Amino acid sequence: MTVTTRALSGALAAVVGADRIHEDEAGLATAAIDGVTPRWLAAPATPEQVAQLLALAHEERLAVVPRGSGTALEQGGPPRRLDLVLDLRRLQAVVEHNPDDLTISVQAGMTAGTLAARLAPHRQTLPLDPPGWSTRTLGGIAATQASGPLRMRYGTMRDLLLGVRFVQADGVLTWGGARVVKSVTGYDVPKLMVGALGTLGVLVELTLRLHPVADVESSSLVMFRSAAAAQEMVALLLDSAVQPSRLEILNDRTLTACGLPVAAAALAVSIATVEPAVRAQEAALTTLVARVGGRLEPLGGSFWHLYDRTLAAAGGVTLRIGTVPSRLAVTLAETRNAFGDAAVSGCAGLGALRARVDASDATALAGGIERLRGVVADGDGGVVIERGPRALRTAIDPWGPVPAPALTVMRAIKHAFDPTGVLNPGRFVDGL
Repeated sequence: MTVTTRALSGALAAVVGADRIHEDEAGLATAAIDGVTPRWLAAPATPEQVAQLLALAHEERLAVVPRGSGTALEQGGPPRRLDLVLDLRRLQAVVEHNPDDLTISVQAGMTAGTLAARLAPHRQTLPLDPPGWSTRTLGGIAATQASGPLRMRYGTMRDLLLGVRFVQADGVLTWGGARVVKSVTGYDVPKLMVGALGTLGVLVELTLRLHPVADVESSSLVMFRSAAAAQEMVALLLDSAVQPSRLEILNDRTLTACGLPVAAAALAVSIATVEPAVRAQEAALTTLVARVGGRLEPLGGSFWHLYDRTLAAAGGVTLRIGTVPSRLAVTLAETRNAFGDAAVSGCAGLGALRARVDASDATALAGGIERLRGVVADGDGGVVIERGPRALRTAIDPWGPVPAPALTVMRAIKHAFDPTGVLNPGRFVDGL
């Protein structure tokens, strides 16, 4: 049985406290998504409070959107409905840290920067560095499958996530993966949650695999007269004994944005391990660069911080482009053809690129995205709008085409986890 808005407001406030539930215009404006303002903004402090809020929302069929730092609010489709926003940033506790096992369990509202500071005395790290990583919540990084240069060596959240504690759409608090108490039979729950944009459950705790901090790190910039030469260099590196932690390709616009010498294309290479191995791999890298005719310069220790700030800077539309290393040159060329002076960079060894383009003309931009999707489709790639205005994301599907069999599976999983469709409705692939 539904209740009045006033009674429901009182019930929500009874869970989190009257000072943690907002109904005022100013407070709700900060939680708006694509111009859609929620009816309530709640800031729970514990997983149990999240569960109680979701149970209430489920009973009243309220559309619920979980939010961390708010970095990815321009990703995915506009919300189909929006009643309750859950601000999860109060969930910041370290639940359990096992330094000897290189694992840690933390609440989902903790930022990656806070976790890095906690791990520093142990010389351990969670090697996830999507743009602006230090201020992004770990739950948000998981929900958006965000990644950065370190994915070259360590993979993404999908590779580092051992287990999750999450709240189901009906308010049931449960587990998946490591430290399993109860799980959903037949599903690899942690992997399902990564990249699902909060449409399958609300993450409240993550158990993560850590890595030791390397003894020594060396970074170099290798400049080339053409993108084809950079692509050749990537192929040589992948076939060599060199094991870079980061292998980023940068086009001329990105080099300029970073204040680096301009070239047609460049590779930023980081090698991090024990000192003898770093020196040996530096020598091997120098030999490979000479074979391709590139120019190698050392990069200072602050470069990766500068690079992160450059990628995280606001403005324009950000596209996530998936291609293959053997098609880097053609992908860079077609990106320029589609958007003009786009700033393109990304993990060269995996073909995971990011492009920042001008957002002034949504119609022209949508046409360029469609053309680029056609190009990368030859290598089973795709183009996703990672950040962009609502006008663009309504003019063109932000996720791109998905094969019908895959959509059928996605719909079945969504129905299994959220049969009433109350979690982040409309934001994910095909409006799920």
